[in-house]
Amino acid sequence: MNFLELKPLTSELLPAVVELDRLCFGGLWSIDAYQREIDSPNSDLLSLSFVIDHDWAATDKDQKTKGNKQILLGLGCLWAILEEAHITILAVHPEYRHQGFGQVLLLDLLKSAVNRHLEWATLEVRSSNQPALSLYQKFGFREVGRRRRYYQDTGEDALILWLSGLQRPEFTQTLANWHQETYERLSRIGWSINYQQEINL
Repeated sequence: MNFLELKPLTSELLPAVVELDRLCFGGLWSIDAYQREIDSPNSDLLSLSFVIDHDWAATDKDQKTKGNKQILLGLGCLWAILEEAHITILAVHPEYRHQGFGQVLLLDLLKSAVNRHLEWATLEVRSSNQPALSLYQKFGFREVGRRRRYYQDTGEDALILWLSGLQRPEFTQTLANWHQETYERLSRIGWSINYQQEINL
């Protein structure tokens, strides 16, 4: 079994975060910008890492360091703005896509939004990004608008997606169902997740 760790982002992972940002977005945010998100009480910034738990070589060739070595696989961020959860980042390392990790991150961001007592979630996505659109639609997001030529690198439009009713009791049950479905899928392909934060569902 391969072990994943899902937890709030910490400063020691920032170099890996900036590299993941470069791979996924071409350098959207700087290391200082990510640090500001970590420090902000209005942001939830999550990391998903592959944990290698064994003795691994230290810089001194005559010594071994026992502990967890982490490889950053994914990142998610939301801003809490009044009653809205604005999902600003959802990224999975290109070599680890199509395994359900984006679903794990989105699920946990929505849990964070519920725990913060936010009423709805919104985000922007490239109009050509069909895998991301399929994921968001699976979780109940619907298109409510379009930002013309939003992405400066290509001039592509952004679709504005919206999900309401986060505080309704049936949404809590839906989240629980998604959680079970997602983690069963990961288990079938050899992944197990360790949570590092409390979930109040």
